Amino acid sequence: MAEDLQIATGTKTEMYETIIPQIKALIDGEQDLIANLGNITAALKEQFGWFWVGFYLVKSFGSAKDEELVLGPFQGPVACTRIKKGRGVCGSSWQQAQTLIVPDVAKFPGHIACSSLSVSEIVVPIIRNNQVIGVLDADSEKPDLFDETDKKYLEQIVAKILF
Repeated sequence: MAEDLQIATGTKTEMYETIIPQIKALIDGEQDLIANLGNITAALKEQFGWFWVGFYLVKSFGSAKDEELVLGPFQGPVACTRIKKGRGVCGSSWQQAQTLIVPDVAKFPGHIACSSLSVSEIVVPIIRNNQVIGVLDADSEKPDLFDETDKKYLEQIVAKILF
């Protein structure tokens, strides 16, 4: 596929329904995980203009108790490099193995402020063989930006990622 995206306008659903087939075309046949994660973040950033979007991958440093989320491909300002299980929105999504939508990060207990400009957030776990192996994280400078529509479509996108 050509690396030019067709950026949609309209409803959030219309934007997702336009970008998802393009993401699928970008990653189909490509075996390199980092290349695929990079293209997914770029496509989402281009389509939605979020403040920050990226992946954190579960990395083991000996035993399961030594696992951390480690920063992967992303688009946006510099980010936190490592996150412990249960810490912040990303670590909580990992621990709970579920998507978390946070309308106001300042009200989330234990929120990790990688940037004071981030106001709302969604984190989608990537689950394979009943294990969380990473998360997709998106942040906005606007309050209450993410909703069930984002959850539905972002979960579809992470399901397409081959590890």
